[in-house]
Amino acid sequence: MPFELIPKPEKGMERTQPRGVFPFTDVVGQFALEGHVTEAVPYGSGHINDTYCVRVDSSDGKVRRYIFQRINHRVFQNIEGLMDNIDRVTRHLRNKLTANAEADAARQALHLVPTRDQKTYARSDGGEYWRVYDFIEGASTYDVCRGPDQAYEAAKAFGRFQAMLVDLPGPRLVETLPYFHHTPRRLEALRQAIQKDARGRHAEVQHEIAFCEARAKEAGVIVEAMEQGRLAERTTHNDTKLNNVLIEDRTGRGLCVIDLDTVMPGSVLYDFGDMVRTFTPTAAEDETDLEKVMLDMNIFDGLAEGYLTATGEFLTPAERQYLVCAGKLITFTIGIRFLTDYLAGDVYFKIARPRQNLERARTQFKMVSEIEARQKEMERRVMPVTRICLGGGCRGAHVPAQYTPPHGD
Repeated sequence: MPFELIPKPEKGMERTQPRGVFPFTDVVGQFALEGHVTEAVPYGSGHINDTYCVRVDSSDGKVRRYIFQRINHRVFQNIEGLMDNIDRVTRHLRNKLTANAEADAARQALHLVPTRDQKTYARSDGGEYWRVYDFIEGASTYDVCRGPDQAYEAAKAFGRFQAMLVDLPGPRLVETLPYFHHTPRRLEALRQAIQKDARGRHAEVQHEIAFCEARAKEAGVIVEAMEQGRLAERTTHNDTKLNNVLIEDRTGRGLCVIDLDTVMPGSVLYDFGDMVRTFTPTAAEDETDLEKVMLDMNIFDGLAEGYLTATGEFLTPAERQYLVCAGKLITFTIGIRFLTDYLAGDVYFKIARPRQNLERARTQFKMVSEIEARQKEMERRVMPVTRICLGGGCRGAHVPAQYTPPHGD
């Protein structure tokens, strides 16, 4: 539900305690906020950090809202490096927007609220790490893409984010999650999980294991191209789901890219690939009826057009060549991760029911098959002249064209 402002109480009826969930009383005073907190409510649909929308009323009657986030330091163990990344990136974005005299520049990039001693985060008495952003009014996030126009706007926003960070000054950003999209390492982790078979589930996933091994030679396509210098290392977002873009309520435009915890060095292909993975499926990530899992080509067209509109000035021919491959590879990688976690006993991804991680893996693998089946068509739409071949891209023509679960499963 969207956050709703509460009416200011009449004189003599002021609240003595803020309304709603408020687990960070010892942290609020550390940040440079003017006024007192009158409301704090959980906000958004993120799974890693805990996020709250907080209302602050000042003595002159002004009301402002902020985003408070408790950083999951079990996932992000280098808090100093993480917050330095975000501070550098957001400052760079805001400086560029201001220099370009962009209208509404303050709403197009996140702004960290400093602590009273000018730090980017605070630590609670219980050892938890917190940060605060200005709340961006008049914009919303969406978990499901509403059509090609929205796909276009979100992809354009992510592409513009990349474009503005092309000239981010050094030093190199910290890798907050090392080897995050490193498919060969993910495949090796799967093999280790198979060998260990912690929960005795190996026998029931033979079909999925075979699917992965049939595509093992493709796992290093992007990693190897980067190592050989054929693909550039750039500053990338690395988690380009639709709900990581604020969509302006009035215009529907992609306004601001959010959730910057995974902004770090990588390939722009990872970002485009993750958009293909998360925007284009016609069913939920854990859909059990794989007949419902298909690739929406209209959404893909919107993604490609929006992304290339924003990135056309800096993308290299090699990066363009690998765009469709990236969609397949990132989808494959996430499927491997779900399958690995299922074999390990569901220790990383949260589940709401038994076998949910297996169901998630199967959905990803079905999407891999969908991309393989329509790969040539997708290539024609992205780059009409260049044809992706085995030596410089995917090997979709050399592997099974469809994924189906084992008979009777």
